Amino acid sequence: MNTNPLPPAESYKSSNLTWHRSNVTREDRYRLNGHKSCALWLTGLSGSGKSTLAFALEKELYRRGVSSYVLDGDNIRQGLNRDLGFAPEDRTENIRRIGETSKLFVDAGMFVIAAFISPDEGDRASVRGRFAGGEFLEVYVKCSLQECERRDPKGLYKKAREGTIPNFTGISAPYDVPDKPDLVIDTEQFTLEESVEFLLSELGERDYLNV
Repeated sequence: MNTNPLPPAESYKSSNLTWHRSNVTREDRYRLNGHKSCALWLTGLSGSGKSTLAFALEKELYRRGVSSYVLDGDNIRQGLNRDLGFAPEDRTENIRRIGETSKLFVDAGMFVIAAFISPDEGDRASVRGRFAGGEFLEVYVKCSLQECERRDPKGLYKKAREGTIPNFTGISAPYDVPDKPDLVIDTEQFTLEESVEFLLSELGERDYLNV
């Protein structure tokens, strides 16, 4: 199995570390689960439909006997990343941690569906670089700012326009539209059901859903 090299030793805060390899291989996990594994990284503006799509896809994968788990931006910030704010350096650390967590799920032989605004192209590229070829799919959940603001399911755009939420992506903080995403889903053009079916079709065509 092709794997990425570990980061250089000088990037760790401690030098007294040893990488312990499991006696269970990725192929072993694939055979047990009956399918391969992959990280689907859903990026897009707040209100674009990332979380809704992620949980709908998870439910359909479960119905088909495929092991998967959703990492959702709001959920993660209530636990693992509760110590982080929304300053640029906090956003970068937020995405770094999720990238590492996603890699663990993929190594465990599961699909992980990460639904995060992840506005910075460099941060997304850094996450992709932690995965071997074929383990990571960047999915751009495309939706115009105007439509996201019209939907405003959490009332966040209203608060951002009023100035009560600083560093809000699309209003007072930038969003880098993916230059070359693996997949694009336009949620202004397609229904939730169509979007889920599209992702399932792509996973099938790319041979992830069997061993």
